[in-house]
Amino acid sequence: MKHPVDAHVGKRIRHRRWMVGMTQQQLADRVGIKFQQIQKYETGMNRVSASRLYDIAREMEVPISFFFDGLDAADTARPAGDLMGDKEAMELIRAYYSIPEAQRRRLFDLARVLSDTSAA
Repeated sequence: MKHPVDAHVGKRIRHRRWMVGMTQQQLADRVGIKFQQIQKYETGMNRVSASRLYDIAREMEVPISFFFDGLDAADTARPAGDLMGDKEAMELIRAYYSIPEAQRRRLFDLARVLSDTSAA
């Protein structure tokens, strides 16, 4: 049975890998393992060792803490909301970050205005 924290870390690995446009094979090659092991990490079926998580974080240019973001501090056995599991949300985030910064700022401001008016 997989532990919820392992599943959360795996989802965060998949999320970051997808955001940087890296395949499982590419990540596996960079950290010196087979892509099947990356699959097992991403599903939470295999627990990621501290040294392997360090290697993955280094290759994907994030701090190790990135993989634990979103865990409920009061109950670390249960992950908080799973926005990273929503394919549409992930596509929206990826598209958002592909927009040049000046236009992205304006889009963000527009989204904030629209969300404020819809709450009224």
